Amino acid sequence: MIFFVCTMEVNGLGSSFLQNIFFCFPQRKENHSEFSFLGGHLLGVFFFCSWIKACQSFIGWYFFSTQIQVIEDDKANKGSEPFTTGVRGQAPPLVTTKFQVKDQGNASPRYIRCTAYNMPCNSDMAKQSQVPLAAVIKPLAPLPPDETPPYLVDHGESGPIRCNRCKAYMCPYMQFIEGGRRFQCGFCSCVTEVPPHYFQHLDHTGKRVDCYDRPELSMGSYEFMATVDYCKNNKIPQPPAFIFLIDVSYNAVKNGMVGIVCQELKTLLDYLPRENPDVESNIRVGFVTYNKVLHFYNVKASLAQPQMMVVSDVADMFVPLLDGFLVNVSESRVVIESLLDQIPEMFADTRETETVFGPVIQAGLEALKAADCAGKLFVFHSSLPIAEAPGKLKNREDKKLVGTDKEKSLFQPQVSFYNTLAKECVVQGCCVDLFLFPNQYVDVATLGVVPTSTGGSIYKYTYFQASSDQERFLNDLRRDVQKPMGFDAVMRVRTSTGIRATDFFGSFYMSNTTDVELAGLDCDKTVTVEFRHDDKLSEETGALMQCAVLYTSCSGQRRLRIHNMAVNCCSQLADLYRNCETDTVINFFAKYAYRSVLSSPIKNVRDSLVNQCAQILACYRKNCASPSSAGQLILPECMKLLPVYLNCVLKSDVLQPGADISLDDRAYLRQLVSTMDVSESHVFFYPRLLPLQKLDVESISVPVAVRDSEERLSRGGVYLLENGLNIFLWVGVNAQQELLQNIFGTPAFGQIDPNMTSLPALDNPFSKRLREIIESVRAQRSRYMKLMVVKQEDKLELIFKHFLVEDKSNNGGASYVDFLCHMHKEIRQLLS
Repeated sequence: MIFFVCTMEVNGLGSSFLQNIFFCFPQRKENHSEFSFLGGHLLGVFFFCSWIKACQSFIGWYFFSTQIQVIEDDKANKGSEPFTTGVRGQAPPLVTTKFQVKDQGNASPRYIRCTAYNMPCNSDMAKQSQVPLAAVIKPLAPLPPDETPPYLVDHGESGPIRCNRCKAYMCPYMQFIEGGRRFQCGFCSCVTEVPPHYFQHLDHTGKRVDCYDRPELSMGSYEFMATVDYCKNNKIPQPPAFIFLIDVSYNAVKNGMVGIVCQELKTLLDYLPRENPDVESNIRVGFVTYNKVLHFYNVKASLAQPQMMVVSDVADMFVPLLDGFLVNVSESRVVIESLLDQIPEMFADTRETETVFGPVIQAGLEALKAADCAGKLFVFHSSLPIAEAPGKLKNREDKKLVGTDKEKSLFQPQVSFYNTLAKECVVQGCCVDLFLFPNQYVDVATLGVVPTSTGGSIYKYTYFQASSDQERFLNDLRRDVQKPMGFDAVMRVRTSTGIRATDFFGSFYMSNTTDVELAGLDCDKTVTVEFRHDDKLSEETGALMQCAVLYTSCSGQRRLRIHNMAVNCCSQLADLYRNCETDTVINFFAKYAYRSVLSSPIKNVRDSLVNQCAQILACYRKNCASPSSAGQLILPECMKLLPVYLNCVLKSDVLQPGADISLDDRAYLRQLVSTMDVSESHVFFYPRLLPLQKLDVESISVPVAVRDSEERLSRGGVYLLENGLNIFLWVGVNAQQELLQNIFGTPAFGQIDPNMTSLPALDNPFSKRLREIIESVRAQRSRYMKLMVVKQEDKLELIFKHFLVEDKSNNGGASYVDFLCHMHKEIRQLLS
């Protein structure tokens, strides 16, 4: 990169102005693992009229190419060799890197990612650095085909071996002593007798001779078969049940949702979760339809036709039948299919517009209680529940409150009824998944209370149209029904002496300070845990954590899934900053901020985030960096992307509301982010932008991404942008005819249909490769992404540009260069 330099004053602007405007000449100092930008003199004046903008473009080019480079370097350095977990305190590859994991005593990063793999030895050091100490835990995370799922260990009637004092489960951190007759707990140091049936001799190094034959002694993740002592009321649980509750009011019928759901369920019931793919699923199913009243269906196998029973007294909900409501699919197949054929016909001419919602959840809950089992409710709902019933809501959409101190009330439930109902659901192990099809305000902040408290999910299809939204909805429904999950779960995180788990984020309920209760826990859900010191830690022993999840499998077995993690401890700040994980830090910051909007004005939440980030970087600058000019912005090597990602969080729709985002959408996104893993939050806040015009049709890899800025878009190019929820295909106005012909089957830009939601299957290598890339991108995400074609200078381009997060946004969000200047100013104020 060549440019001219001059050292004269311009319009009286001196060095202090430039220190706040730009930082040229990047330098990398290997001995301190730091990344710096030099300022302080009038150095970088380009010979253009708009010299400031030119300088900013240069800074942006360098720094953002580094952002992409960080990802590509990590792929090159860590993507080829397996990541072995046996080394304590080593940071894993980035979430953007494809890698294989070999479990050698610590949990895979697919299960646990930490904000820091070097934990401060004392609370003063942690407070000084302001680096959050947290772990993002995904207990049932899916694994790629080349990795072995956790082994199942069965110790028979005696159950898992545990520490007598802290109740930690047997793991690689237990030290066997006295010839193997006792073991010392790595968490609390208590000595416990080894049961006779579990005794084994030690080798010359002090390890048991059967160490590598037992998963719990050699691996970071494994499962124990739980005994009857771990079951409610000391009874082996019944297999869980799925109940489908379908809104049949006027809106739901008119938009096609009812017909689509009923048609799809006929096929989908063959794919209920099961332990063994060759064995029929044990899960029973039931069906309810509703508007102002509820209709229960008897689908007992012996019936010639399904029978409907109506409950109109919604104030005192009960289940009018026990026998014949929850049935085995294979036994009642004919009756179920008859019912699913009849439901759309029965309500085809309905004029009922009012619905209930609270009694619908109560109905499913009462059915599970009557059957004495856990399960999941699939609720398909279309409108604000204004019918007279428990849980009735009113329209409180008031955009005048946005930006005021009362804005936080819009994120809170408007009635306490659903909090109480959620607690009852958790006690029973009743998980709720909510599929919303609204045409107007439905108060997601209130309706979402039960799903987010029970470990469930919310899916939202605003202005649902069968022609354009059916594919997305059906893919979400299929995955939601089929995905692996546990029921009636309790999770506890134990730690070694010196630290403790103090705060939790996610979709769950807590009746005490230690147990995370999840009526359902699926393979997509994470629980984020924050740790604080309650004593000093030792550099020699490090810090340990053990996540234990007790759950019922889909076959009705009670199991314990265990994940163990050991990190290093350090007494030097430089060691802390050397082993942080920026993506995980941002995941934590986002969840903390999104929860804080329930109790604090959004401006305060934003200021708090900026201040904490500035303190982290100022502490590094003051205590770890080599002496340098005050005009120099210095970032730790592993945190050099912290400002760009933090700016993305600040510009997100929850913390930077725009005029075109509804209150429901903001509540929906707030609840969605609370359970995201690190890879999902990474692409959600910083979308992936792939250039396609030079796509190598022979390659199996996707193109290298470019930075999220309009400057990177070529008028002759085509780009794919995805953020985990949306996928856009942007087409430049000057795109070559051959390119358009290969993608759309038309050579003319004006003939491209902007309403298409899938690309035509054309017989050419480019079309085939592009469609493969889109499918592979969708496969990486937990929700199906609807394709939107965006033509340059078309009205849809405004939505697309909203996701170019490095640019200044229409609703006042700062560009990255401006935010970097602001962050530098904050750091200098702290240092002075």
